Amino acid sequence: MKREVDLVEGTYCRFVWPLLALVFCVSSLQPPCTSAETAITAPQDVRVFDTPNDGGGSLTVQWAPAPWDGPDTRYQILIGETSATDPATFTIMAEFQTNTNYVKDTKTAWWTRRSDKTWHQTIIKSAKGVEVKDGTAYAVAVATVQEDRREFSPVQVATPAADWFNWNQLNNLIIAVSFCGLVFYTISHAKRNNIFLRRIPGLDAVDEAIGRATELGKPILYLTGAHDLHDPSTIAAAVILGKVARRAALYETELIVPHREPITMAVCQEITKQAYLEAGKPDLFKEDANFFITADQFSYTAAVDGIMLRKKPAANFFMGHYFAESLLLTETGASTGAIQIAGTDADHQLPFFVTTCDYTLIGEELYAASAYLSKEPVQIGTLRGQDIGKAVILSVLAVGTVIATIGVVTGAQWPQIFLDLFRDLK
Repeated sequence: MKREVDLVEGTYCRFVWPLLALVFCVSSLQPPCTSAETAITAPQDVRVFDTPNDGGGSLTVQWAPAPWDGPDTRYQILIGETSATDPATFTIMAEFQTNTNYVKDTKTAWWTRRSDKTWHQTIIKSAKGVEVKDGTAYAVAVATVQEDRREFSPVQVATPAADWFNWNQLNNLIIAVSFCGLVFYTISHAKRNNIFLRRIPGLDAVDEAIGRATELGKPILYLTGAHDLHDPSTIAAAVILGKVARRAALYETELIVPHREPITMAVCQEITKQAYLEAGKPDLFKEDANFFITADQFSYTAAVDGIMLRKKPAANFFMGHYFAESLLLTETGASTGAIQIAGTDADHQLPFFVTTCDYTLIGEELYAASAYLSKEPVQIGTLRGQDIGKAVILSVLAVGTVIATIGVVTGAQWPQIFLDLFRDLK
């Protein structure tokens, strides 16, 4: 029995006492928690200055992070008149937890970011009855708040002002200038060399449609869409009208252009007149070839359908933007046996045009039609420059997606440098 007790005591001394000693040593390494170390202090290194690269009316406040930053403490941003000396009387413009609002969270480019990304930052704008005016000096302080305690930083004075240039958008300027330079280069290249343009069957059929109308002795019907000249598709339709009118003048074929917008009608009248002059047939021009019907959608549709059924044009052109009237117009035209060529950027109407028309210009083919028909070097060069620009944009989107994914997965900061180059930063 005694031997068993000795064995237990030996085991206890061999294993338990060393374990207790280890626990004691580890606990002695932990620094004691004292109230002095958890006590808050006033924010350090507070800087207040006019917000750079803005239109005025704001101040930027930055200060160094503190070791006690966390969800249990808060920062207050206070503003007042320069004549006031006690920050406790200032107006509280913002209040947030001390582990939020960092420089790295702001949407600024790396080439304009001059502060440590780990610092706190906030922007003061007009709010809470305080109007931040350009040219007026303001006193600003930052307070640390914990429960009922509040520690104020020294008061700083700054004056907001508007800037002439937003350096955050320097990348936009460089991209725009580069694109303009590319377009000028492609125009110069087009004047010296022949540039290949992809064949567009709908535009190749323009001469065929006009020739068929001439052979049959029937008119050509041309529509410019439902929108006014603020819409790019209407402008493209008006430009194409000039090319069609010139061919119609050469072939001495009647042209009918009904409108639902008066200003578009006036512009198209001048375009048609100029086309007849260029064709050397000014005597064939008719003022009433372009005429206004009504601005109402379905009243206009009914009137145009009536023209199709009565005059039975041999070629119908539907260019521009259309709505629900598209199918009503093209079905009526198809029933008369006319060649129909449509062009629109309204994706919701494309199925109807493709179904009922012989040829359809889809999307940007409508915008490219003028260059395709005229073969003018300036227009062809501009078109080529735009295509190259689009290819560059698509490439940047693809590469940027991969780089952004790498940044998210790895947590690396270098992808942000590349992405900022193509970001629209305000």
